[in-house]
Amino acid sequence: MTAGGPDIRELTELDELREVAELFAVVWGRPGEPPITSDILRALQHSGNYVAAAFAQGRMIGGLVGWLGGAPPDELLMHSHILGVLPGSEAQGLGFDLKQHQRRWCLSRGVSVMEWTTDPLIRRNAYFNLAKLGAEAPEYLVDFYGEMRDAFNAGDESDRLLIRWRLDSERAESAAAREPQELDVEKLRGWDAAVILSAGPGGEPVAETSGSRVLLCGTPSDIVAMRKENPEMARAWRVALRRALSGPMAHGYRILGAARSGWYVLESGTA
Repeated sequence: MTAGGPDIRELTELDELREVAELFAVVWGRPGEPPITSDILRALQHSGNYVAAAFAQGRMIGGLVGWLGGAPPDELLMHSHILGVLPGSEAQGLGFDLKQHQRRWCLSRGVSVMEWTTDPLIRRNAYFNLAKLGAEAPEYLVDFYGEMRDAFNAGDESDRLLIRWRLDSERAESAAAREPQELDVEKLRGWDAAVILSAGPGGEPVAETSGSRVLLCGTPSDIVAMRKENPEMARAWRVALRRALSGPMAHGYRILGAARSGWYVLESGTA
C-alpha cells in the first residue's frame, strides 16, 4: 500500500472471494456470471496461489488473480489470469499498483517470470503491458480462447499476445520506479521505420508490406466500441493485425514495445 493509495491485500475469507468474483463479472459486463467463480478462487487461495483485491475506504474496487505454473524448479512462473478494476478507478493507476503488488509477491517467493495474455487490438492494454510495466510480447496466439461471450469480446475471435514479464529485469525495475521506456514514433519515422498497418480515412485498416529493419503497426482507437458499432470493420482489423504482427514475428522480428498513441514497434535481427 502506498501513502494515500488503495489497500491491496491477499484474500482469505469466502465472502471476499465471492465479492471479487462478482466484481470481475461486473467489469466483464456479465453480472451474476463471473468469468472465474468463488469456488475456484477458494481452491486457488487455499493452495497457495495469488488472489488479491484493492480497497478504497473499505470498498473493493479491483482484483487480480494468478497461479503458479511452468516446470519447477527451473521454469517456475506465475500465470496472471485476470485483472479487473471497477469503472472510475482506472485513472488512479490501480491496475499498475495491483501488478506491482503481484510482482513483489512473486519476487519474495523466488518467482522471476510472469506471463499472461492480452488482446493486441486494445491499444491501452498494449501500452500498459509493454511500456508501463516493461514486459515483452514474444508470441502471437490465434483465437487462443475460442468463442467468448463477455461484453468486450463477443462476436470476435480471441487472438492474444503472450505477455512475458521478467520481474527482476532492468526494464521491470525502471517501470516499477515509474520511469518507463517510452518509444518516440515520430523519431522512428524519421529514421525510415516503415508503416505496415494504419487506419484509413474511414477508420478501416490499411496494410502495407516492407522489409525494413523497423516496422510500425497501428491499432484502432477503440476496438471495443467498433465491435458494437461496426462489427464488420472490427473483424477486418482483427485479420489485418493478425497478419501484420504474426507474419513478421514468424520471420525473426520481435516487438520492441508499444507507444501510447497506439503503435507497435517491431525490429528485426534483435536478441
